[in-house]
Amino acid sequence: MYICFAEYRIVPQRREQYLAYTSELLKGVSNLYLYEGTDQPGLFVEVWNAATFEEAEQIKKERCGERSSWFRISEWIVGGAAKMHIWTFKPAHHGGVKEING
Repeated sequence: MYICFAEYRIVPQRREQYLAYTSELLKGVSNLYLYEGTDQPGLFVEVWNAATFEEAEQIKKERCGERSSWFRISEWIVGGAAKMHIWTFKPAHHGGVKEING
């Protein structure tokens, strides 16, 4: 299991618009979780689940693409698209979650 992780801050005046828009984007999506910081309201992270490294990299490429339905939120990010940070993560142990949790 791999994850594609995106992090960014939404302009405070656009937060409600962002939440309404992403609520629609999330409908029918099963491999994505969207979180807002409790200590830093307006700071959001997207966690996209992927079975392989290649799938995670494809998600990242599509997520950053101008044709992505997610690209529109770039205009609501403090500092624009350049301030969206996106990474791919892999399990730290070969057995992944099962090995860590027993």
